[in-house]
Amino acid sequence: MSAEKLSNAAAIAPPRLRWLAILLAVVMAVALTCALGFWQLRRAAAKEAWQAQMAQRAEMAMVDGTNLGQADDSADKRAGLIHRRVSLQGQWLADKTVFLDNRQMNGRVGFYVLTPLRLTASQAVIWVQRGWVPRHFTDRTQLPEVITPSGEVTLTGRIALAPSKLYELGDSDPGPIRQNLDLDAVRAQTGWPLLEVTLVQTGAASEGLLREWPQPATGVEKHYGYAFQWFGLSALITLLYVWFQIVRRKNRLPH
Repeated sequence: MSAEKLSNAAAIAPPRLRWLAILLAVVMAVALTCALGFWQLRRAAAKEAWQAQMAQRAEMAMVDGTNLGQADDSADKRAGLIHRRVSLQGQWLADKTVFLDNRQMNGRVGFYVLTPLRLTASQAVIWVQRGWVPRHFTDRTQLPEVITPSGEVTLTGRIALAPSKLYELGDSDPGPIRQNLDLDAVRAQTGWPLLEVTLVQTGAASEGLLREWPQPATGVEKHYGYAFQWFGLSALITLLYVWFQIVRRKNRLPH
């Protein structure tokens, strides 16, 4: 090969390699952003399915809770009862009541009041999310007045997981006012046969407690928003490539 041909090849190769590198980067970026968009759509679909299952369970017949904590009961069976309506009988462990701080109801900040209930039939213990009370306006350490009946009580509500955890600095306060409630820690500290699910008590306001519980947020809209952003970014990358690497290159060619 002559020296002139080698010089021409050296001049031609770098632009061609740059073009291939740009094309490869664009293909990878478009593939990645599209994959992330479809991943967000799958997450949204999964949460919509969970929301539909939750609504279906809420409409099912009320469960007699006498089997909770019995020898033939299990964590898997209780998981199948989440969001189901249930009736329970037991006695309050009133001195163990906790007040979860910074919880909202109807746009107001206050406490979720939780009291453990020892079930009559099995002697197992379940935490009951009894309701909400406002916080004292000036004294954050003042406990609100909540009536806790003695003797056996009958409650209705729905089976739920533990209350959602809020961010807190350091270890959780062991006193009655807390940021979060750790069921595993309570089980280890007390030795109770404590169930891993809770009861969200429903019904009209009573005992100083409001029970207008907010609907659980699934975050479906968030996933659709993220998917739109990823697909939008994919389209933008494609348009920029077409404009700079095809349209403008074509316009620069001599006619």
